[in-house]
Amino acid sequence: MRCETYPLNTLGAYRYVVVLSVYGGRLMLSRHKARATWETQGGHIESGETPLEAAGRELYEESGAVKYRIHPAFDYRAGDANAWGNGVVFIAEIDEIGALPESEMKEIAFFEQLPPELTYPEITPVLMQTAKAEGLL
Repeated sequence: MRCETYPLNTLGAYRYVVVLSVYGGRLMLSRHKARATWETQGGHIESGETPLEAAGRELYEESGAVKYRIHPAFDYRAGDANAWGNGVVFIAEIDEIGALPESEMKEIAFFEQLPPELTYPEITPVLMQTAKAEGLL
């Protein structure tokens, strides 16, 4: 699997959103009930949703964030020789977290840096590196 980043609004045909979330100066990651690894909030853009709407929905569903500022940061595409998917990366500054909604997520945690146990080890570090290089995190 490869991951490439591009300036915002470069790719189009978006299928996914990824939210890099910060709370209290630390990265907020979620753990899926079926996995022992950590991941950013995000997922598929549903039919009729804008990328921003999808990012807000996924952020709430996967973290319980109820008060935040969120903005698009850059485009990305990820895949392999068989298939690629385009997406938009968002940055969320979290002010308030409520209870974790009933969803596929088990818990959230806060990190100073990415942990080694990542669900998407070929994607998440690339997105974080781009966000840091552009002064977004």
